[in-house]
Amino acid sequence: MLSINFFLLVGAALFCIGIYGLVTSRNAVRVLMSVELLLNAVNLNFLAFSSFVDPVNIRGQIFAIFVISVAAAEAAIGLAIVLAIYRNRNTIDMENFNLLRW
Repeated sequence: MLSINFFLLVGAALFCIGIYGLVTSRNAVRVLMSVELLLNAVNLNFLAFSSFVDPVNIRGQIFAIFVISVAAAEAAIGLAIVLAIYRNRNTIDMENFNLLRW
């Protein structure tokens, strides 16, 4: 039986990897993947706390399903924006994303 510390450690590692990828990456697809890693780390923590703190109720699982649905919508919209910018600029470099400026 694994303890809650293991799940929290794995979630923290995923979150740190996602933050590192978000801060250092210049590629838009890699930034979207880093955001997905962040959301998956949060889901892992929701499930771990729900399983170990209150195993009778399924509050953590419901929050995780909600986060997964929001992440799917975010990925679809983010990829659509990246494709639209790629068609206009022929690059997905984050430094060249100044289309939304005034």
